[in-house]
Amino acid sequence: MKLTQPFLPLRKEQTFLPLEKGVVSAGFPSPAEDYLDTGIDLNEQLIRHPTSTFLLRISGDSMSNAGIHNGDLLIVDRSLEPKPGRIVVAILDGAFTLKRLVRYKNELRLEAENPQYPPIEFCYYDNIEIWGVATYSIHNINTGRQV
Repeated sequence: MKLTQPFLPLRKEQTFLPLEKGVVSAGFPSPAEDYLDTGIDLNEQLIRHPTSTFLLRISGDSMSNAGIHNGDLLIVDRSLEPKPGRIVVAILDGAFTLKRLVRYKNELRLEAENPQYPPIEFCYYDNIEIWGVATYSIHNINTGRQV
């Protein structure tokens, strides 16, 4: 999986979208509320550290089992600590990649969330940088087209 357009700018202004006061049941249907709450600002909900957060476009399917798909917009926070278990953007010998940081036999490595891709062992690379931690993936659930 490679990342394209690695530095999409974030807008600083607030954009409020209507927020339904109730919740939507993903199980059995529930009675619908007939009014909207005041609204929600997606920047406020999705971006904790605006000065260190970036949007990246995903290309490939190596993280599909983690819910990250080809064409998705990925929100990456560079201020978060890259701990094992987190999905990270790494730069390996100058190339961006998105994988899960994993501790395996007391060593760190990167693993895909698709069994078709082998783990990435750091010992095979000269220059390794964990560039940021993925926090959200945004994709179109109906058509699979880019957002």
